[in-house]
Amino acid sequence: MRFIRYKWLQIFIIGLLLLYAMQRVLSITNNLNLIPTIILLGSFLIPITFITYLYETLPNWEAAIPEMFICFLWGGAVGVVVAGFLEFNVLETLGFLPMLAVGLIEEGAKLILPLGFYFRGRLRSEATGILLGTSSAMGFAAMETMGYAFVTLLQSRGNLLVLDSVLFARGVFSPAGHAAWTGLVCAVLWKQRLRSGHTGLNWQVMVAFSTAVSLHALWDIFNSFRGNTFIGALKIELLSLLIAGISLGLLNKRIDEAKSS
Repeated sequence: MRFIRYKWLQIFIIGLLLLYAMQRVLSITNNLNLIPTIILLGSFLIPITFITYLYETLPNWEAAIPEMFICFLWGGAVGVVVAGFLEFNVLETLGFLPMLAVGLIEEGAKLILPLGFYFRGRLRSEATGILLGTSSAMGFAAMETMGYAFVTLLQSRGNLLVLDSVLFARGVFSPAGHAAWTGLVCAVLWKQRLRSGHTGLNWQVMVAFSTAVSLHALWDIFNSFRGNTFIGALKIELLSLLIAGISLGLLNKRIDEAKSS
């Protein structure tokens, strides 16, 4: 049972047990006061678990818990506010372009807090860039999931099974989505500064950002479709899984580079 010593696994197991216990108590008592707590815990469990996993796994990081907490909480909140404001008119006025615009807006919004640390120049390792980027992204993902879960609960008229499915799906795929895209951009940002010796944006950073925006847009596009047949729906799900696999693979490549640097 040596693997239980990992903090990320302890957080995940305890969180699952607490979530199960709260849902059981809710089903027995019908105490609706528990629903906000269930949404909160269900939305934040996997994001916090994943960030803790990276914190334990990555070597040579300079970011302490306060910097990661700032990026997770305030970076996520600022990202949600900025993205929500900018997306409002985009979704109302554009044709097929909203998905690309949403990808551009959200990927930019998630970088606001990490860029603050980047331009200060004190935290310089690639591992630190990955930690700060994924922290901001996971904070954004958790808060976004809370919103989706709340709306789903209202639209389903209190169907807890539908709520659970939203929390599960968005939680499971968040490391391969928001975390992977922002983590990729921040990894390249920090690595290019190490190579060049100065702070700035170059073509490698722009390629990484464009890749993140494109993957984000493709993910949104595929998830907006609903197949009319079982085969059609299966194809769409497989395409979504392909995007998730590519995204996570790109992040893992950067994590491996940070470990060997």
